[in-house]
Parts: sequence; C-alpha cells; structure tokens
Amino acid sequence: MTSLDTAPEAQHSAAADPIRVDHFIRGKVVTGGAVHYHSRDLGVEFATPEIRLDELVTPRSEMPPLLDVPVVEIIDFLVACGERLVLEDNVHLQEALEHIVATNPLPRRVVENLFRVARHRLTKQDLWCSIESNFANPAALDGWVERTDFNGQHAALRAFPPRMIHMLAGNSPTGCISSIAQGALVKAVNVFKMPSSDPFTCVAMLRTMAEVDPDHPVVRSMSAVYWRGGDDRIERTLYRPQYFDKIVAWGGGDAINNVIKYLGPGLQLVSFDPKTSISMIGPEGFEGDAVIEEVAEAAATDVSVFNQEACLASRFIFVEGERDGIERFCEKLQERLGVDRPTASEVAHPLPVDIREEVAMLQVMDDDCKIWGKTDGRGLVILTGDPVEFHPSSKTANVVHLRSLDEAVRFVNVATQTIGMYPPERKLAMRDRLASAGAQRVVRLGGAAKHVAGGAHDAMLPLQRFVHWMSDEDA
Repeated sequence: MTSLDTAPEAQHSAAADPIRVDHFIRGKVVTGGAVHYHSRDLGVEFATPEIRLDELVTPRSEMPPLLDVPVVEIIDFLVACGERLVLEDNVHLQEALEHIVATNPLPRRVVENLFRVARHRLTKQDLWCSIESNFANPAALDGWVERTDFNGQHAALRAFPPRMIHMLAGNSPTGCISSIAQGALVKAVNVFKMPSSDPFTCVAMLRTMAEVDPDHPVVRSMSAVYWRGGDDRIERTLYRPQYFDKIVAWGGGDAINNVIKYLGPGLQLVSFDPKTSISMIGPEGFEGDAVIEEVAEAAATDVSVFNQEACLASRFIFVEGERDGIERFCEKLQERLGVDRPTASEVAHPLPVDIREEVAMLQVMDDDCKIWGKTDGRGLVILTGDPVEFHPSSKTANVVHLRSLDEAVRFVNVATQTIGMYPPERKLAMRDRLASAGAQRVVRLGGAAKHVAGGAHDAMLPLQRFVHWMSDEDA
C-alpha cells in the first residue's frame, strides 16, 4: 500500500493556528499536521498526520491480539480504564473538551455532562450484560464450543474476532466509548474513523487506555484516524475483504450510501443509519392541567435530547384527544422546550432559513395550523392535522392531531427508531403493530434517552452481528 496524505478538500498549507488532531495507530500516538481539513458543522480548521495505510491493516496471517485473552480479563481492563475517565483528573479528556467545543454544535455544558458520565458505560455489570444478552453461550467468544446435532453429528462453533472499520457518529462525543468497548468485547481488530465534528474523544479514550497498560492486547487492537468521508483513494484501498470483515457505520444517508458502493462478498455493512423518532399521546394525557404539565415535561425531555440532534430525539408527536386540551399541552410544551437540561441547552441553534420559510408558509396556507414559539432555537411547537414535510430540528416539535392513535401507525416505517408512549400501558396494545410497520423501540414518554442494559439497538443485537462465526464440522 501507499501513504495517502490528502483528501479532495484537504490542503497542505500553513493556515493560521489549525487545531491539532492526533492519530492513534495500534497502540501508538501519531502526531503531525501535514493535512488540513475543516469541520463539517462549524467550518473550523484542523490538521492531522498523514495516513499510512499499511499501518492500519493487520495482515490475515497475523492472529488478532485479543484472540486468546479471556473475556473476563478484557472486561476487567475496560473497567480499569473507565475508572480513569474522570474529567477533573484526565488531561486527555480535558484537552479533547477544549477542542470539541470549537468543532461541535453541542454547547460546552452538554459536552461536559457527557464526559462526566462517560465512565458509567464501562462498568462490569453493563459490559457483562451486553455479552450475556448477545450470546446464547458466551463461551464461544473464548474458544471452540462443542455441539452435537439431533443426528449425532459433531461440530464446534466459535465467535471469531472480526476485523472492523467503525465510522463513528459525530452527534454524540462520548458514543465512541461504547464502540471501543464493543470492539474489545468481540476481540476485534478495530479502525475507528473519527468524525469531523469530534476527531478528539476517541484518541483521548485510547490514550487513557494506553496509560493503564500500553502493551495490553486491547490497546494494540485499536487505531483511530481521520480522513474526509468519501475520499475514494483511501476508502477504495481500505474497504476490501482481504483487509476487513465489517464496516460498522454510524452516519447520515450520504455516508451510508458511500459505503454501500464498496460492499461485496466477504465485506459486510452493519449500519446504524439515520433514524427519526416520534411520540404518541392518548386522550389520557390531556385530562386536566396537572396531567398536561406532566406530559408536556416528558415530551419536552424526549424532543430536547442533544438539542434534537440525536436519532432518539422525538420530532413528531401524534396525539388523540380534545382540541382544547391539546392546545394547552402545546403551549406548555413550548415553555418546557426552552429549559436547560443535562443533555440540552436552553437555546439551540436557530432553524435554517429554508425551514423558517416553510414554517411561515404553513401559517399562511394551513387554516388548521397553530404555532407556539419562534424559530430562534428556544422551542417551537407546530400543531397540524398531518405531519409537516420538513425535518423538525433545533427543538421543534410537530404535534399532529389525529382521531385515534391507531392512525399514527401509518406514519411509522423502518426509519422510525424510538416511540415514546403515553400512557405507557398502551405500549402493550400497539407494540406488535408498530414492529410490523418497522419501528425498533417503544418506551414510556420521557424515557427516550433511558436504556435497559443489554437491549437491542436499531433492531439488532450488535455484538452478534460483529463476530465472524466459524464452524468446524465433523459430519
């Protein structure tokens, strides 16, 4: 392979004070600033080392470093690393924080909050729960599991470590910690492609791990680099089955479509592609001011996650009930959207100009449309009889008044990730129809960002999909 040091948008220039981005290659920090880029969201310039593709590839003839390391030891190591993720004590996290607030649209306080709870992703209970919920027999991760079929034929099965490229998401600065943990639990050889809105946290985490034990097989199994997505010269070389088994993609539609063109026999895509989340509220949610306040607070909590940048943040709220109660709910919801929360700021970015124009047009053209708030990022609620045609963002909720929640099922599809329901008892009556329509998760209203440990993600058990299932049969 060759050294590829530029992308179409990259510049070998001496621009003033670009932010330095380090790479981490198979356990070693790589510094340098030969290649310049600009972050997608805020246009901030940063500089990275050149990428030497040979260093990112572990030859098939070389066994994965974690192959013979028991899962129990991997978990102990991850827990020890998690204990180092204390923002006040970790210089790598502190440095990453200072850079992220320049390149990421999330407010500093929200990023700080995410960093402060990051270590909770690396607890022994949570990590073991992931293993046990994904694998009927976790022993297959540590070696060959013997089995005999109903004809008395003998075989052995192993969940062999994969070679994976992870395209990390840019809307959650600490999401990379879960990806690192997942890669370690399945004993993978991992390359993490960092996003332009946060090319810092992943390396900060890996440097922290290297401080715990620089020679640990987990550390030697990890690389984190940045290149501009869609750079054909890099991706055409790396995205090959002789080098990697899986591409684990978190990203927008363009990013996913870009990966698809490289797929073929032996190279699989595990896609956490773009999703939209919604809420459903029955007439019970509008029976009196006290209930309306409670339901409005729960709905605002779900809409506001990461200032509505997260896939699980609700954008459409389908409601059944009397118009008067629903309008009082909309008024209260708009008030609660403009509140500081652990994962949201009081004021988000204003809506884009094209969306503002569509909102203004709705007010003129739709007699049934009613609006609370403004497009300034402080919370906007739009009450309509049909879903709006644009994608609500920046703390915008489209409340859709239907005769029955049953009608809302027709707006659910395979891109519907999370559905918040009130009252929660209605989940039982609707969850099969929602699943048949394509939905992947139903929760109680206000619980979109809360998770039961070991659950499915985007309608799959990810660790099960990551491993390379190898069978030794003696039939």
